[in-house]
Amino acid sequence: MFNYLPQIVILIFSVIFHEVAHGWMALRQGDNTARAMGRLTLNPVPHIDLFGTIILPLILVLSGSRVLFGWAKPVPINPWNMRDPRKGEMLVSAAGPGSNLLLAVIAALMFRLVATFAGPQSFYANMIIYAVAINLVLCVFNLFPIPPLDGSHILMHFLPREWAEKYSRIGRYGIFILFFLLYFDILDRVLYPIVSFAMVLLLS
Repeated sequence: MFNYLPQIVILIFSVIFHEVAHGWMALRQGDNTARAMGRLTLNPVPHIDLFGTIILPLILVLSGSRVLFGWAKPVPINPWNMRDPRKGEMLVSAAGPGSNLLLAVIAALMFRLVATFAGPQSFYANMIIYAVAINLVLCVFNLFPIPPLDGSHILMHFLPREWAEKYSRIGRYGIFILFFLLYFDILDRVLYPIVSFAMVLLLS
């Protein structure tokens, strides 16, 4: 169990960074809800979701899943405070996966530096590889077009308003859809090849 502790720490930081990115982009679009509620902070306490941040990662670790992911409490936003609510909500949604992709790229650059001085098999190099993998998983996972994941909000921006409203209603079943995909390893089978390919691009 303790062997997975560094991965869980990296995951918690990454999901919190993801949520802060949502709040930061909302602020850029004119909505200060997240800042007013004290959520534009990397302090984990306001962000931790008991299931998504702690229980689910432990389940994935103990079940031997090839991928590790989770989520933090969603940062509160109010699209109606934004200059362009429809566009603003899409940009806020994209900022989350985008922040994880940014972390993955930064970690990959760090890996090249650490591998040069400490070796590609060193403890620090392995921790950085975990950071690349976990952030790529979070990026790809959140881009799935399943409400309420970020990918669904991005897709809704490009749908006609009537279709978008109908599509958003799937959100009430979103958690059940995700559990179904997890139970039958469908997420694993989709995520793993994409993440593996991206890791080769970043680390080779």
